[in-house]
Amino acid sequence: MKQTKIIATVGPVSSSKETIKAMIERGANTFRLNFSHGTHDERHEQIAWIRESANELGTSVAILQDLQGPKIRLGDFEDAIEIHAGEEIRLKMGESFAESGIIPLQYDIYPRVEVGHRLYIFDGKVKTHITKKEDGIIYAMPENSGKVTKRKGLNLPDTDFTGEVITEKDKADITFGATVDLDYVALSFVNNASDIHDLRAMLNELGSDAHIVAKIETIAALNDIENIIKASDAIMVARGDMAVEVGAEVVPIEQRRIVSLCRKHATPVIIATQMLASMVDMMEPSRAEVSDVATAVIMGTDAVMLSDETANGAYPVQAVATMARIAEYAEAHTPVDTLFLDSVDTESLQASMCSAAIHIANDVKASTIIADTQTGGSARHIAARRPSTPIAAVTYSQRVANQLALVRGVRTVIREENTGNEKLSSFVREAGLVEAGNTVVIVAGNQIGKAGGTDTVKVRII
Repeated sequence: MKQTKIIATVGPVSSSKETIKAMIERGANTFRLNFSHGTHDERHEQIAWIRESANELGTSVAILQDLQGPKIRLGDFEDAIEIHAGEEIRLKMGESFAESGIIPLQYDIYPRVEVGHRLYIFDGKVKTHITKKEDGIIYAMPENSGKVTKRKGLNLPDTDFTGEVITEKDKADITFGATVDLDYVALSFVNNASDIHDLRAMLNELGSDAHIVAKIETIAALNDIENIIKASDAIMVARGDMAVEVGAEVVPIEQRRIVSLCRKHATPVIIATQMLASMVDMMEPSRAEVSDVATAVIMGTDAVMLSDETANGAYPVQAVATMARIAEYAEAHTPVDTLFLDSVDTESLQASMCSAAIHIANDVKASTIIADTQTGGSARHIAARRPSTPIAAVTYSQRVANQLALVRGVRTVIREENTGNEKLSSFVREAGLVEAGNTVVIVAGNQIGKAGGTDTVKVRII
């Protein structure tokens, strides 16, 4: 069984039930819906295809709503604009380049930026710094030459956008998401833990039980990373914008640190962006991309993500199959890096019981660790320690089963009636998780229905 989970982005080339079902069959566990593009009507259709396909295949998958966030872009203008190193440019919201020679912006950054701040255009292809602010116009000095076209993104690594990460578009998309079957909501350009608290309050008010994924892509987020991890339900290492914001050489080190901290706090972690980028156009990935995916797996990430590869690429199903093949081989031949294990949180009773269960499972050579879980918490705590023993989660909620589809190494089955530990051994055998004669370790709580009530570890021979 593949331990590392795969997230596939649904886009124009994969927006059909047949392709979605094929991707699940090849190893996709979660589907990302990018709300920077598409309509709500299209999302209704895609969600239905995902759920129908999962039901037909007898599995649970997660659906992740990825909010656009305050993506700052250039406005509209004709043709490409030539930018030359050392020749000052001007930018302003809503301007006409043809009439004024001022490059238009879609978002008013004037009140936020300061002289000396870095301003990068088109994913950092053109680097500038701000030299002057006057009458609503931003003056910037290019450090290199290049061409830019309309609607290309801007990055401002030195500029504080605290309190503005949830845009009006995001609010409309969050409201829509609360009415449909979503398991996760990903918040873009998170700056600190308060951004997560704001989104959670909004979801609670709408009656949504979706979990929150914090996308880490700014310097501010890296500076508050542990608090963000504590406040979130999952973390995405969004390496594209992060590389522009902090420098590409910083990303591998931060990726390693974030995975370590997520495992410490039993928070699922996703590695994203350009993992198999060559497969947008080609049948095979580059050797560097294979190494990138394998490294993330060995590091112990919960999930690896495909973006353009499955949204716009020529080989979406093959990309999923390739990623699954890389993950399976890496898992089978290299143990997860033990660097992080000593830092795993054992302060809570639940965490301590889960840690003890793994040691017992190793001692008795158990075939499976079974987590009888109300919210998925005990399964996440066990998975955070990356045991070599397979993990099976038994839950009473389809939503929890879907959300655990993102968590590394966890197989989940749904039990219709919440009867606590009664006849649990018989249920897991009938569900095909274990066979007669297997030794299993069961992690459960005696207080039926109480979240976080894990207080029991049992050894059973099936």
